[in-house]
Amino acid sequence: MNHPDFLNTPIDLHAVIDGLKGRHSCRICIYGPPGTGKTTFGHWLSRELNLPLVSKLASDLMSMYVGGTEQKIAAAFEDARENGTILMIDEVDTFLRDRSLATRSWEVSQVNELLVQMERFEGIFIASTNLMDNLDAASMLRFDLKLEFGYLREEQAERLLARHCAATGLGLPDKESVRIIRALGNATPGDFANAARQHAFRGFTSP
Repeated sequence: MNHPDFLNTPIDLHAVIDGLKGRHSCRICIYGPPGTGKTTFGHWLSRELNLPLVSKLASDLMSMYVGGTEQKIAAAFEDARENGTILMIDEVDTFLRDRSLATRSWEVSQVNELLVQMERFEGIFIASTNLMDNLDAASMLRFDLKLEFGYLREEQAERLLARHCAATGLGLPDKESVRIIRALGNATPGDFANAARQHAFRGFTSP
């Protein structure tokens, strides 16, 4: 059910796509609770712009050697530059943590390296984080767009419940199920995806 209609953000994502279609250059920070669709947005953007997406986890870029992480960060941007791909780094707070809180020199050098690479990169870069408040203040000046992804709105949760029930053969949700899902307030697309996976081996019998 990876669909932009189930992403809760105050900015019109379709307008963002339209703006990027003629530019293909932007630095975007997406933030919000886990499961709210940040990674889904990256894949949707890739499909809409017909550009390949390379997604990196923080662990993909970490190195046990001094300077190794900085080299991997630089290489990720260089590969994206050469191949014309969208580059997305999940858990970017690992590398953009507020430098005023750093206790080791390599923590500062990693932030510096990522900031330099962001500044030089002319393609589309997406940084996602669950910990927006932990990011270095200077990084905020580097992002062209900052998109907050929130919990599902009531009508989104209701429609997503109906879609999943139909897809799993459970039929239309009853009024009590609709009331419960609308009242939750903290449901995410990720929660529904997890429940759908569970259904495959638990065999739910009702919405």
